[in-house]
Amino acid sequence: MGEPAWVRDASVGTALAPFEAFFDAEYARLCEALVLLTSDPFDAEDLAQEAMTRVLERWDRVGSMDSPTGYLFRTAMNLNRNRVRKMFARARRPFHDDATAPDHGSIVSDQHDVRLALAKVSRAEREALVLIDWLQMDAGEAAVVLGISAGAVRVRLHRGRAALRRHLGENDDE
Repeated sequence: MGEPAWVRDASVGTALAPFEAFFDAEYARLCEALVLLTSDPFDAEDLAQEAMTRVLERWDRVGSMDSPTGYLFRTAMNLNRNRVRKMFARARRPFHDDATAPDHGSIVSDQHDVRLALAKVSRAEREALVLIDWLQMDAGEAAVVLGISAGAVRVRLHRGRAALRRHLGENDDE
């Protein structure tokens, strides 16, 4: 995968401080991943801002880690898990009903169908799908972010892909 842009920028001595370069390199990607996890761009933006704030607060430690990006994504995943837990705790009725509001934005029909299908996949499988298929991490990197083994990531990924095919009406043999 090569070294992240924020490492290259910091090593050539640009005017950006290391965290600012890290932020510039990772923020948009983090937001995109969180939109896929939450199905809500506003929740995704809130989670991304909170995750970046937490990384900044600990930048003296995080900046010297082997994978600050992994730490960022793991922080964001944990924040999302906490958000979902709080929503469940407040609600007496099921958190997610089958009726979804139609997408009135300019997003094409296929993207909308994929988001709906992703919402039906378990959280664990959705996390593996987003990290590997969307963010193009390998199983080892995703394992670090999720705090599980690479084998468990591959199992979640396989099950998630199969579930997506079912929800999208595709044949498993394809």
